[in-house]
Amino acid sequence: MNFIDYYKILEISKTATPKDIKNAYRKLARKYHPDLNPNDENSKKKFQQINEANEVLSDPEKRKKYDKYGKDWQHADKFEEAGQYRRQSANAGGQGFSGSQNSSEFSDFFESMFGGFGGSARGSQVKYRGEDYRAEIHLNLVEAFETHKQTLSVNGKSIRITIPAGIENGQTIKISGHGGPGVNGGPKGDLYITFIIKSHPTIIRLDNDLYTTVEIDLYTAILGGEIIIDTLSGKVKLKVKPETQNGSKIKLTGKGFPVYKSNGKFGDFYITFRVKIPTNLTEKQRELFSELAKSQNTNP
Repeated sequence: MNFIDYYKILEISKTATPKDIKNAYRKLARKYHPDLNPNDENSKKKFQQINEANEVLSDPEKRKKYDKYGKDWQHADKFEEAGQYRRQSANAGGQGFSGSQNSSEFSDFFESMFGGFGGSARGSQVKYRGEDYRAEIHLNLVEAFETHKQTLSVNGKSIRITIPAGIENGQTIKISGHGGPGVNGGPKGDLYITFIIKSHPTIIRLDNDLYTTVEIDLYTAILGGEIIIDTLSGKVKLKVKPETQNGSKIKLTGKGFPVYKSNGKFGDFYITFRVKIPTNLTEKQRELFSELAKSQNTNP
């Protein structure tokens, strides 16, 4: 696995604050979002890298591991565990672990990281933590909008979990003790679940904000009126101001995506109006538009 510089991907320095990371992610996510760059494979790849970088750097614990171990940050627990056993062996005056015939497979793992400890070891007497398991859960945007329960099968066992509203695409959560069994009575490993969230056909999510484009007819744009729009929580009646211009935007404060594990907090909902020009006009309609155009030209 090659090293990926997440700081470079987000165009920030290693001293960036959490606010700097959030702002950089929002800016780049808008620029490279697949829904805004259809059929552009480079933008799609860039967007995936941006999400991956944000997932790691926005989490203080993951960022700490990444800064220390680089491309091997996901194995940080194993490195820490190996280092702990090495120190315990040295403090006990033992000869440490080795690649002898009596060594366990796990001691080989230690050797691969630390170059071997020399001598022989009674690996069977040491308790080792079990293997970590990994799984994926696929959701659509509506499912990620609401807290709900879901059951998944891992190594033949069914696990029922609660998925909090506001889960991010690519976000990984840890369920302690649901990994593989330990060795020699050691603790179980952990289960890491990564969430894959499918794009919505009409609504774009960036962080906790939602974006959509709503089409209105020319008459509503000119005279104003009311329209019904679809949101993730249902249909909403929306007032359109008279003389609304094509491409104009409005913000519905607090009507966006729920903030992860922050009960009652939501992002905003941004709506862009696209004015539809009427087609297949009747002769009478053409005459009316002609009269309107003439009156506009005669205005001082």
